[in-house]
Amino acid sequence: MAESVAWCDALIQAGRPAYVVTPNAEIVMQAQRMPDLRRLINSSQLSIPDGASLLLAGRMLGRPLREQVTGTDLSYELARLASRRGYRMFLLGAAEGVAQAAAARLVARYPGLQIAGTFGGWSRPEGDAETRAAVAAAAPVDILLVAYGAPWQERWIGRNAADLDVKLAMGVGGVFDFIAGRVRRAPRWLRRIGFDWLFRLAVQPWRWRRQLTIPQFLWQVLLERARRARRPAAPAQ
Repeated sequence: MAESVAWCDALIQAGRPAYVVTPNAEIVMQAQRMPDLRRLINSSQLSIPDGASLLLAGRMLGRPLREQVTGTDLSYELARLASRRGYRMFLLGAAEGVAQAAAARLVARYPGLQIAGTFGGWSRPEGDAETRAAVAAAAPVDILLVAYGAPWQERWIGRNAADLDVKLAMGVGGVFDFIAGRVRRAPRWLRRIGFDWLFRLAVQPWRWRRQLTIPQFLWQVLLERARRARRPAAPAQ
């Protein structure tokens, strides 16, 4: 997490448009079917391991990741960073009133945080002009959190980031609901052992179809592990 925050800080300081992606098992499976999403993930300046399944996959494939860095936790840390550095933050997306409520809670939690603005907008290209105008009117914006859900938030950033004077953008899915207190987040101990998805399923049972991607993802990892095991060993030098 500390490395992710420092990297985001460096990207903001660099002053060029940059964006962060937050893959989990569901997004990885989407990226297999959606070439544009895969391209956006691979072209990002920072890709954090949002889902615990990615940590498990890393261990199984011999490429361990050091720590789970969730989009929710990174959003809080970016707000903390912004309050210290004087960065201005804009919250885009979510249901009506949610971004405003999330902004108010962030300001209460991190005194001195500057919220440049909030706006619901629309993730589809038809709404881009209006949404860009809302963000531009709030300039300067250093950090833009986009809560349209994957893959729509990544596509929105891909289409619009170059036309906005925003230093760092990140798609955050349902993070504003957590921050605003509209949806309960899993207890810290449950998040620490990687079962936050199970708690969220209990709180939002309508998500059960989306959670099916976790066993699908792990099955793909097992197949990849078996494929690698069948590779002939490299000849000794």
